[in-house]
Order: sequence, then C-alpha cells, then structure tokens
Amino acid sequence: MLKEMPNVNKTTNIHPTAIINSDAKLGSGVTIGPYSVIGKDVEIGDDCRIASHVVIEGPCRIGKNNEIFQFASVGAVPQDKKYNGESTWLKIGDNNVIRECATLNRGTVQGGGSTTIGSGNLVMAYVHIAHDCHVGDRTILANNTALAGHVTIHDDAILGGYSLVHQFCTVGSYAFTAMNSVISKNIPPYLMVSGHMARPHGLNLEGLRRNGFDKQTIKYLKEAYKYLYRSGLTLDDAITEIIALSTKCPEVELMVDFLKQYIERGIIR
Repeated sequence: MLKEMPNVNKTTNIHPTAIINSDAKLGSGVTIGPYSVIGKDVEIGDDCRIASHVVIEGPCRIGKNNEIFQFASVGAVPQDKKYNGESTWLKIGDNNVIRECATLNRGTVQGGGSTTIGSGNLVMAYVHIAHDCHVGDRTILANNTALAGHVTIHDDAILGGYSLVHQFCTVGSYAFTAMNSVISKNIPPYLMVSGHMARPHGLNLEGLRRNGFDKQTIKYLKEAYKYLYRSGLTLDDAITEIIALSTKCPEVELMVDFLKQYIERGIIR
C-alpha cells in the first residue's frame, strides 16, 4: 500500500481499511486507524494519531503530534450558502486533541479563505467549529460547544459545555464561559460569564491563578473590572480609567487593547 502513495512516509502506520488519497502527504510516525478517509490536498504532520472512522478533507494542513478521535469530521466544506466550491482552507497547529464527533469546517472566500486552530488546544466531543473561525493556543472547548462562523477565540480561553457563540463574536484571553452560556457579544479578557444571554460574573480567578498570575496582578485586574462593570461609568470613561491603570500593570493592557479593537460590535456588559 505504501508503495502506491509516494507522499506517505514509510514509518507511517496505516490500517489496511483506511482510504488515503494519492495526493495526501503524511509525515513520519503518523497512525491512521480503521476505515478513516484522508482526502485530496490533506497534509498531516509527524506523529499525528488518527483514530478509526475519521474523515479529513482538503485543502487541510495539520501540524505535528495531533490526536484526532473517532468519527471526527475535519476540513469539510463550510455550512454556508455563499460557499460555491472554492478552494478554502482549514489549518491546524501542533499538539491538539480533537475528541469524538467534533466537526471542524474550512473557511469561505468571503471570510478570508481559512479556518485556523492554533496549538495545544483541547476540542472535546461534539464541538462544532464553523467556517472562518480562528482559535488561538491552549484553549479548551468543552463538549457540545458550538462556534458560529467568523468567531475568534483568543489564547487560554475556556468555553464550558454547550456554550454557543454567535457569529463574528470574539472571546478574549483567559475568559471562561459557564455551561449553557449563550454569547452574542464580545467577551473581554479575564472575564467569567454565564447565562442566556451571557452576563459577566467577575473575573476568572481560578483560571488566572492556574496560569501563574500573582496576587498584585489580580488586584489590578479586579480594579479594571470594577471600572468596567461596577463603577457606573460610561464605557468610554471606564476605558479611560483602565488605560491609566494599565501603566501600573502590563496585564491590564491586554484588556485595553481588546476594548479598543472590539468595542464597535459591543462587549458583554
């Protein structure tokens, strides 16, 4: 079988029932389980582990040391009526875990042409990542989380089970959404939100501690949160106060940059 596929490294372990397009490129140490289908213009990096009954369609680029569990659909055409068969992309980094029945779609021309997923992410069972989404590094998307098209998830964010994110929304770094959260506006960094519709419920303190934020930094972030949500200030006035606070704490600058960039669509408030 390997002799018929010049783009497959000889150290790759492919089950005899798997179907591999002759155009696919597989790195060294790749394992592909029974009945999986690897399509045209798919590139899988070294040491990836593809379980049984996985379908990967191209154009799709997958980095190194990723694990994709059974029945996942990776790189399928977008669920968008504007899509008309264009050559768009799904690009995945390194060291990700993609669990059972997750669905990750390619991008659209109108949305920039690609869906991207960074490195070190945990995408749990039945998660849907739609066209033109951009997921950063070290995120956790818990079971049945669904990202509509054009959603951006920044580094180190955690989305609880059954979280729903409306199209064009952005979730900031270190944010946390509780289970069943419905997000229709942008979530600034460091926040914890919950509900339908989702509302802020303080900082993601446990997440900050786990990521090594010291007590003084957390104190400044709490102060920024109070300006934004508990001071009674207008949004513009709150941002002015937070900008002044950021001179004392670099981590607050992340919130300032987010507010400036995503204020037009609106933030959860």
